Amino acid sequence: MGWGRMFFLGNVGQQLDISDLAHDLRRVIDEINRQEGVDDHLKRSFERIARENHELRLYMAATTRLLVAKGLVTPRELADMVNTVDRSDGQADGRFNGDLNP
Repeated sequence: MGWGRMFFLGNVGQQLDISDLAHDLRRVIDEINRQEGVDDHLKRSFERIARENHELRLYMAATTRLLVAKGLVTPRELADMVNTVDRSDGQADGRFNGDLNP
């Protein structure tokens, strides 16, 4: 999964990312369902988080596409900013744990 794949491959990259994520989530949900003693609340919480993650990805993809379509940012500028923000919390790991405000 990665921003570069989405920006440089467009919809194909996004679909690959979604497919990878869906596969990973399904694997984790299946593992949780196989474990005895895992309460239903935990299972429902994980499934809710998975749904929210899908929704956030949808909105993020729509927002970035809109910015690019309107010419407000190029895919390269967006990818560069993502990489800058990724590194700004001390690790280039595809995550961001820093302050949302610059």
